[in-house]
This record gives sequence, C-alpha cells and structure tokens, in this order.
Amino acid sequence: MSAPVTDAAPAVVLVVAKAPVPGRVKTRLGASIGMEAAAELAAASLLDTLAACAAAYPAGRRHLALDGDLAEARRGQELRDALEGWQVHPQRGDGLAEKLGAAHADVAAVSGGPVVQVGMDTPHAPVETLQAAADLLVGPDDAVLGPAHDGGWWLLGVAGPHLLVHLPEVPMSTDATGAGTLDALARAGGHVHQVEALRDVDELDDASAVAQAAPQSRFAHAFAALGVDPAVDPGVEPATEVPA
Repeated sequence: MSAPVTDAAPAVVLVVAKAPVPGRVKTRLGASIGMEAAAELAAASLLDTLAACAAAYPAGRRHLALDGDLAEARRGQELRDALEGWQVHPQRGDGLAEKLGAAHADVAAVSGGPVVQVGMDTPHAPVETLQAAADLLVGPDDAVLGPAHDGGWWLLGVAGPHLLVHLPEVPMSTDATGAGTLDALARAGGHVHQVEALRDVDELDDASAVAQAAPQSRFAHAFAALGVDPAVDPGVEPATEVPA
C-alpha cells in the first residue's frame, strides 16, 4: 500500500539563544573561569549548534530566536556569517518559559509546520538526532523531548504551538524541568516521543565533558585554549561531530 499523500508543511528548526556577550551568558560557568572566557565558550557553542542545525535542515527552514545584539557579542561577525539562510526573530515575553512559547508561536506562524527547538548549550548535538526529531512529528498532536542529564531538556519539538499551552506553568532551570515539561505536553493532549539524553553546559565540569565528547568542535578548541583540565567523570558518550 502506498503512503498517504500529505500537504503538511515540513518541520523547521528553532534555536533559542542569547547573544554571547560577557556577563550576559553562562554566568554560572563564568563564576569559575571568568565572564570573558564563558562568553567565548558560549559563542563557540552557538556556532557549533548553528552548524549542526544547518546540516540537518536546509536554508529556509532555520530560525533563531535571539536575545541581545550580535554586534556586542564574542565572535559576532562569525555568527552573523553563520546565520546566512536563517530567519532571526527577537525574543519576547517575560521569563524563559514565556519566551519559549512565544518563539514557537512566532516560528509556527511563519512556517505553518512542526518546530524542533534547541538551545545553545549542546554543541555536541548529533545531526542525526536533530533530523530524527523532525521525523517523529507526523501527527497533529506529536511532540518530542530530548532529556538533559541534569533533569532538564535540550530539545523540544511540537507539531503545533497548541501543545505548549501549559509550558508557562513549568519552572525552568531546575532538576524537575524535564518531568514538568513532559507532564505539560501530556496535559495539552500531546503524544510525546523522546530522543537521546545529552549533557548540557552549565558548569566547568559540563564544559570539560562536552569538549571530550566532541573533540573536533569549535567548543572543544575554545575550551582547550582556556588551559583548564578539571578532573571529571565525562558522563557523555562521544557524539557525531558537527561540520566545521
């Protein structure tokens, strides 16, 4: 039997990020290595994320919801160059959960299809997983979540913004954020799939582990330039490298 014909719009990718300006990004990491160094790592992480997403989604299906100004950011011109073929939206709303919901709504209004969203904290995200998340969003109530090792999540995909109606009720950046988001999606009628868990970068040990997981990444090179080598349990399986 042949597959049914569908007029559904293809999934798009949405990166939600802050401009990597010292003192505005990765402040927990900056407490260990300094705000300038933390911003350099944030810039490398965002560049790796943009490259992975560009490998997974063609031009015209890439969106960035940005807080801040790249003119003030570390590696700002490099980031602007990397955003060729992307549509950039300013973040809006109060609080992270509200900003996430608004970004999904803005992108869905433009694209008319499912949205796969990631942040800038997983520069080792495999291209294959970014593609697989889109493949899971085939029904009107499908959702996909990529858990993070700290109890949060690194990827959130939905067939439509109606599935995020309860997201503002979920406390962000806690060890219960992942479970709360799963519950919020289910209460909205979502059929939730999961993809692989990843470790995101919040602390120095996270940065070391992620650099080991993707040794050819921009992030790993930026981390090596810091000259720090904390003793850590990496806790991350080596991942497919993102394109240079």
